[in-house]
Amino acid sequence: MTTVPTVTEFPGGPSLFRLTPHVAHLNHGSFGAVPLPVQHVQAALLEEAHTDPDAFFLAAPDRIAAARARIAAHLGADPDGLAFVSNATEAANIALDAVPLADGDEILVTDHGYGTVVAAAARRATVTTVALDPLLPDEDAVRETVLAALTPRTKVALLDHISSPTARIIAAPRLLAELADRGVTTVVDGAHVPGMLADPLAGRADFWFGNLHKWGYAPAGSAVLAVAPAHRARIRSLVPSWEDHHGFPRSVEYRATADYTGWLAAPEGLDLLARLDAAKVRAHNAALAAHGSALLAEIPGLRPLPHTEGLAMQALRLPPGVAETQEAARALREEIAARHRIRVLIWPWPGGGGIRVCGQIYNRPEEYAQLAAVLPQLLA
Repeated sequence: MTTVPTVTEFPGGPSLFRLTPHVAHLNHGSFGAVPLPVQHVQAALLEEAHTDPDAFFLAAPDRIAAARARIAAHLGADPDGLAFVSNATEAANIALDAVPLADGDEILVTDHGYGTVVAAAARRATVTTVALDPLLPDEDAVRETVLAALTPRTKVALLDHISSPTARIIAAPRLLAELADRGVTTVVDGAHVPGMLADPLAGRADFWFGNLHKWGYAPAGSAVLAVAPAHRARIRSLVPSWEDHHGFPRSVEYRATADYTGWLAAPEGLDLLARLDAAKVRAHNAALAAHGSALLAEIPGLRPLPHTEGLAMQALRLPPGVAETQEAARALREEIAARHRIRVLIWPWPGGGGIRVCGQIYNRPEEYAQLAAVLPQLLA
């Protein structure tokens, strides 16, 4: 029998959010949740924009640069090599546009990759998909599988830092170093990394991007793209900007009369995380995810997947025949939400889909017990 680790509530955690208490929010990894202090800062910025639009928008580029510098300090990044973007998919398109690709060049991805990010690669070159068995035991096995799939035509490796459905590290520093040694440009999807990992940019990929609105407590639509010095001169915004003459990063950040309040408030999220003690928050969230996974592992037919210690998400395989297609996974997810008011990710996979649970400071141990109590009848 699986040992279920004991976990307690994070003091004051739930009161920092406006989430309805009538729903168990166990899916922080999909959309995140904005703490009240960050909401208040964004609301004040929006009021400022409404009060004097000319002053707000004329000052926006410099204020965005100042906010970016604060984010860079939290991430250990070079502020001149970091840019705000709306999300990971936008960042992937900007990064791939900056890589010179010729006919016959290939982009390597894995079958754990996020759909729209992989689609960005498919628009630009032939895509080779590496099949990573979710039961691969550790990072070494993942690394060896990825390296074995390289061909002389592999120009780019587009890899998850932490995979979204299976909640495991793929683009580990050793793998990135070995890809660089082979002359492969590395593009890393770190959507779940800011706020979850202590050293988000470990491995120093050619291009790395991450969402701030998940584990970094920023408003929705807040993400960053980090670019190594050798590639910055080739970065172009997807849409021409009045800041193009400044080059990266300002060229990709200014979008005329866009809503910049989320970006300007984004540093408040990482500041809050630091005030709460980021290491303490990460440990608490990882313990919650482990607690929930252990409870679900007691359900017959569910198999925990290998994972990296310290992540605030854990995943399990569902029994064969369950959630094997996108439609079936969506139906099960919506049934859990409608009948039991529990938000959780169900992901499709041949031979049996999966379920991912997340831990966040607003969660309570009994919410995972509630999921474990109702899931067997739904699977039956």
